[in-house]
Amino acid sequence: MASVCDVCVTSKHYHLESPPPSSLRLSRAMLFTPGRVRAPLVSRCSNKLTAAELLPAVAGETSDSSRKNDRLEVRIALPSKGRMAEDTLNLFKECQLSVCKPNPRQYVASISSLPGVEVWFQRASDVVRKIRTGDVDLGVVGYDMVREYGEDDDDLVIVHDALEFGECHLAIAIPKYGIFSDVSSLAELCAMPQWSAERPLRIVTGYRHLGKQFIEKSGLKHVQLLTADGALEAAPAMGTADAIIDLVSTGTTLRENNLKEINGGTILNSQGVLVASKNSLHHRKTALQITREILERIEAYLRAKDQFLITANMRGKSKDEVANLILEGTNFHGLQGPTINTVFTKKNGKVQEDYCAVVICVTKKYLYDAVKQLRKVGGSGVLVSPLTYIFDEEPARVQKLMKKLNCG
Repeated sequence: MASVCDVCVTSKHYHLESPPPSSLRLSRAMLFTPGRVRAPLVSRCSNKLTAAELLPAVAGETSDSSRKNDRLEVRIALPSKGRMAEDTLNLFKECQLSVCKPNPRQYVASISSLPGVEVWFQRASDVVRKIRTGDVDLGVVGYDMVREYGEDDDDLVIVHDALEFGECHLAIAIPKYGIFSDVSSLAELCAMPQWSAERPLRIVTGYRHLGKQFIEKSGLKHVQLLTADGALEAAPAMGTADAIIDLVSTGTTLRENNLKEINGGTILNSQGVLVASKNSLHHRKTALQITREILERIEAYLRAKDQFLITANMRGKSKDEVANLILEGTNFHGLQGPTINTVFTKKNGKVQEDYCAVVICVTKKYLYDAVKQLRKVGGSGVLVSPLTYIFDEEPARVQKLMKKLNCG
C-alpha cells in the first residue's frame, strides 16, 4: 500500500480547500508514492499557531467542553443553496414542517409547527462541522459530506440514512482521449507505465479525506492528490490534472467535458441523510424529542410515497366470506390485511347488509393489477386515493436510533 506524504505547494495550479472557520489559510497537496514518509507541513498561518495546534482545528476536532448543552432552543442546520437545499425544504413542507424564512437573505428561520426550534442555513460542509462543535443539534446533508468531514467523529449519529433525494455517487473520472482512450477500469489505470515518482498521476478533488482513502486502497502507486473547489471537470483539459474525483449524478457534465468513469472507480454512493449530535440527544431532552418527531414525520411521509388506498364494494353474506374472497382470490392484502366494513343499503324500506367495503393499500406500480383482481372476485365501485402518511406504532429507524443512544 502506498504511504502518504503531505507537502506544501504554492503553484497557481493548486488552488486548495477553502479556509477553515478560524480564517487560517493553508496550501496543501498530498503525494502518494512508495517508500515516502508521512510528513505534514503547514504554510501561511495567519495567527501563528504551530502545526501541531493548527491541524486538529482544520480537522474540526473539539473537546466536549465546547458543546453547547445549556442552549434552550434546538438548532437544525439545513443546506443553504442548490438542489439539496430545495429538496430539503420540499421534504420538510411535505412533512408539515414548513420552514418560515421571510427574507431570502436570512440565514436563520423557524418552523411554526415546532416551537423552540431554530433553522440555520449553512454550506454543506459546515452542516457537519456545526454539529461536531455543538453549535447545532441536527441537520440535513449529503452522506458524502458526513464521510468527508465527520467519519472519525463518534458523536455524529445518522438518524435517517435515505431521504430519497440528492442521489449521486463519488467516483474517479479520466479523459476519454489520449493515453486514457483505452483505459476502462481501475486495474488498467494502475497498470499504466506513465506514472512515476518524478511524474505522478495528478488527481484533483474537493474530497481530500475520501480521495486519500481511495488512493491508499486502490493500488495506485504514484499519485499526487490536489484539492480544489468547483469546475473540476476542466482540469484535465487545462493540463492542471490528469483525473478528477467528484460527485456524479447523471454523468452529463462528465460527458460534455470528454471525461469518463471507469469500472472499480466508484468510491461511495450518496444521498440526503439526517444526522445529529449524539451528545445533544443524550444531554438535552428537548433535542431528542424534536429529533424523534422529525424522524417519525419523515418516515411516515416516505413510507406513504407511491402508495394508494383502494376501496371497493363487494357482495357477500358476511365479512368472513368477503375476507376469504380477498385473501384467496387476490395477491394484494394491504399492510397487515384487508380492512372490511359493512355497507348499509336500503331496499323496500328496509336496511340491507348485502355488501361490504374492502379497503387495501397498494403501491403505484401494482395499482391497476390490484383493481383488476378486485373486479375479478366481485369488486365494484372501486375508489382510489393517494396516501399522504403511514405512521407505524414505532418506526424501525426510531428503534434503531434509541438503541444507538442506549435508550431502550
